[in-house]
Amino acid sequence: MEEKILKIQNLELRFYTYEGIVEALDKVNLSIKEGETLGVVGETGCGKSVTGLSTMVLVPSPGKIEGGSILFKEDKNKIIDLLKQNDAILRRIRGDDISMVFQDPKSALNPVFSVRNQISETLLQHRVEEYCERILKDKKLGSFERNVFKKMLKNPKDPLLKIYSKIPIINRYKRRLAKEAEKDVIKLLKEMRLPDPERIAEMYPHQLSGGMAQRVVIAMALACDPKLLIADEPTTNLDVTVQAQILNLIRELKQQFGSTVQYITHDMGVIAEMCDRVAVMYAGTVVELAEVKEIFSHPLHPYTSALLESIPRPGKEFKSIEGVVPGLINPPKGCRFHPRCSYAMDICAKVKPEFIETTKEHFVSCWLYSGSEGLK
Repeated sequence: MEEKILKIQNLELRFYTYEGIVEALDKVNLSIKEGETLGVVGETGCGKSVTGLSTMVLVPSPGKIEGGSILFKEDKNKIIDLLKQNDAILRRIRGDDISMVFQDPKSALNPVFSVRNQISETLLQHRVEEYCERILKDKKLGSFERNVFKKMLKNPKDPLLKIYSKIPIINRYKRRLAKEAEKDVIKLLKEMRLPDPERIAEMYPHQLSGGMAQRVVIAMALACDPKLLIADEPTTNLDVTVQAQILNLIRELKQQFGSTVQYITHDMGVIAEMCDRVAVMYAGTVVELAEVKEIFSHPLHPYTSALLESIPRPGKEFKSIEGVVPGLINPPKGCRFHPRCSYAMDICAKVKPEFIETTKEHFVSCWLYSGSEGLK
């Protein structure tokens, strides 16, 4: 997989509803290089968000992944298929190696818990060993508590620990762990450029503005220093000034934490500003993948060209894409864009084109570039 941290191959996702089978993702191919920001762009309903959720193996019901693979580079010498892992491994990977920032920050936060409690829960889920080691360095630690933390460090699932946690006099060690986590909560909130982080840590979601809530969600996502951060339209429903602040924050934090970012959006302006490469999605398929400059200067797929032409420009007449986005319960056969494409050929309505590399690092799924063999 070379320097790629994630490689999605022929991913198929279906939603089984009362109205019919929704073919949400149709053999999606995508790769993300270590240290880059990959943009995923397309119209509403094209499959951007479910691609991100599929990467976390968090497909909402009644969805089901029915084909393909999601290869993740866990470390230098180990590549795993996330779709073949059990729940215990996936729980460890989520948050620790891969995190996600959701569209609506208020829905991602629990309304009955404070900011401190929610970020602490994330930290204690993944960094208990680190906190045990930190506490054991305290020379004033009592012998009983020292033994408890040693036991926790050796085997966090030790049955004795469950018994200790239910005895009020003994379970003081849990409060000590919580205090260690709370130190990192304040540190994270400071890194999110939030003023007076001690006060904000005690607040509840309903007391936060949209921008503050989004920063808290980003803090939770970055709490365990993940290798891959999936940002699903994190500036939706925020005013323009706050949007710019969040985009700058993500850019700065990417450099600070050394994370790889998959940025999901429908805004080509954000893609141009934030991303190194971009994947263009249409009706559940990736139709083009290339470097951002290459996409803007030499778009190959007719949909990518139409998307760029539909960007409003001063002094020029607005140009929209003709037709409507197809329903995914009964999508068009072959290339799903062919009913709206001015270059459509007979084969476009019959056979889906392969996702091929036309020039170095520039991939496209279109019969215009599939060669004479595909047209026979």
